[in-house]
Amino acid sequence: MNRREVVQKFLLGGTVLVFVPSVLDSCTKDSTMNPGTNPGTNPGGTSINLDLSLASNSSLTTAGSSKVVQNILIFNTGTNIVALSAICTHQGCTVGYNAGKNDIECPCHGSVYSTSGSVLVGPAPSALRAYPVTQDGNILTITL
Repeated sequence: MNRREVVQKFLLGGTVLVFVPSVLDSCTKDSTMNPGTNPGTNPGGTSINLDLSLASNSSLTTAGSSKVVQNILIFNTGTNIVALSAICTHQGCTVGYNAGKNDIECPCHGSVYSTSGSVLVGPAPSALRAYPVTQDGNILTITL
């Protein structure tokens, strides 16, 4: 083996040692949650609880406000708090609540959804998934 082959193998081996752990780590489930959330008391994390008394969640008490938590768009219409999937059914972009138009809009390809999640304007092929929301005092629970 000549010097060039030794150097190439050394560089390749070093590259593998540096990048493989980070690639493997990115494939693991992340158990961290957004501040002010927890998986609830149900086994398997079948709900999200938001404490509205925390500064990070308190805006949801105001009409027109919205927040995305764990790929769920939570917004206050002024009459109730709604939770829908934040993932557009067209190509997976993150949608957002437009309080001025009282609808949900996808910034990627222009799909528009109603506040119940149904498609108003395509190209989205299907509705956003809706999640039940309950409130007990300052605790907002979204059942997954």
